Amino acid sequence: MQGDVMKNLRAGLESGLARLELVSREEFEVQAAVLSRTREKLKRLEEQVKALEEQQR
Repeated sequence: MQGDVMKNLRAGLESGLARLELVSREEFEVQAAVLSRTREKLKRLEEQVKALEEQQR
């Protein structure tokens, strides 16, 4: 009987967690790396725009 209770509890928890749409640590780290690269690229582009604006003055 205790085994059945634990089995049902585990199934309920797994079901609830699945609905939360959580991501794995690996997926999080991949997206964090993508964000970091995007920020660096944005910084370089902002610097280029600033340099071009200064040239036109």
